[in-house]
Amino acid sequence: MSFGWTPSAADRRLLPEGRLAGPMPWVIAIMMFLTVLAAAAGLGLGAAARALGDDLAGKLTVQIVEADPVIRDRQATAVAAALERLSVVRTVDRLGQAEMAALLEPYLGEGGLAGDELPVPALIDVVLSDGGERAMADVAAAVRTAAPKARIDRHARWLAPLTGLIDSLRWLAIALVLLMAAATAAAVVLAARAALNTHRFTIDVLHLMGSTDTQIAWLFQRRIALDALFGGLVGLTSAIAVLMLLGARVSEIGSDLLGAATLGLRSWALILLLPVAGAILAMLAARITVLRTLRRML
Repeated sequence: MSFGWTPSAADRRLLPEGRLAGPMPWVIAIMMFLTVLAAAAGLGLGAAARALGDDLAGKLTVQIVEADPVIRDRQATAVAAALERLSVVRTVDRLGQAEMAALLEPYLGEGGLAGDELPVPALIDVVLSDGGERAMADVAAAVRTAAPKARIDRHARWLAPLTGLIDSLRWLAIALVLLMAAATAAAVVLAARAALNTHRFTIDVLHLMGSTDTQIAWLFQRRIALDALFGGLVGLTSAIAVLMLLGARVSEIGSDLLGAATLGLRSWALILLLPVAGAILAMLAARITVLRTLRRML
């Protein structure tokens, strides 16, 4: 009986079943396929949430709501000048008439702002170097001084429901990964018990020859670990092929939000380690199951 990871000829005679003989490697392959997809979804959604938060944390829009175009223009100029003097403000961009017309064209049609009959608020896009509450308070004070009736809209506030949805989906992906790990462990326990019942006579002979429970357990846990590693690699390869296909489809859509759900080097490293983690989990589950069953057999 050898204790290396490569079974000897004698070990193969003791446990003659190969890695492709039983259903367990294929069950683990399916579990690993779903686990990799769930983990990739969770990691990608986490990256999208961080990118969305970083992009919107310091962005806001100031609306100058005034019916008189002369007063509106004067207040907009004063607000832009006041914001440019603040150290927390990175850029100030006042939207011109052409940009406003382009924004409202889907709703008003072409030429909807051709005259002055429709008063439109003046819009000023502001990007802050610091999106903290203190910076927002400084901006609000400067805006209120120049235009008391101005409105300040934080971009992050409007997209807060979307951010919450992304966070919920990410936690759902994490829960799915944990459920797949539990299902994999349960499958290993069933496979270990079935293998023990199949080789009951061989185990009795090994006990008579002086083999300990630990030595016998090593035979089963090594075989199950190799089965799990084989199934994990099959599931990982299939999942990566699906992820590549989905990535190509997402790039064709051209969505900034979907494009932000990318996997970095650290995320890919975690995904590539999943088959190894699955093999370790299977080995531990098999060892505990075999040792407990052998103690009850004696």
